[in-house]
Amino acid sequence: MRNVMVCVTQQRTCDRLIKFGHEMLTDQGGQLHIVHVTGIRNDAYEDDSNKTALAYLYTRAEAYGAHLTIEESDDVVETLVDLVREHQITHIVLGESREATGRNRVIENLRGKTIGIADVIVLPA
Repeated sequence: MRNVMVCVTQQRTCDRLIKFGHEMLTDQGGQLHIVHVTGIRNDAYEDDSNKTALAYLYTRAEAYGAHLTIEESDDVVETLVDLVREHQITHIVLGESREATGRNRVIENLRGKTIGIADVIVLPA
């Protein structure tokens, strides 16, 4: 049985990641978890574009029968590792970043902290 965690941003382009994660479950059983980690800030959901993006994520989660988790944390990697352990995640799906730093560092740190626990799959941009 697989438990797949798809890490997303609020962009609609994340649908390809969610679809890939869902397809990983075909004939395997398990659960699909869609996770968005945002930094801690008081006005995170006040902006109309953020509200629209979050509504879209809820719609996509419902369409795929997934669990949606929105976390506020300034430590993205530790938050994701905690969720991997809590939900017994076997596979983590992320999108590749076009940036040379930042997101790529998150991916490598996550990969290092989940060795032997979950496979990290990075889809090309």
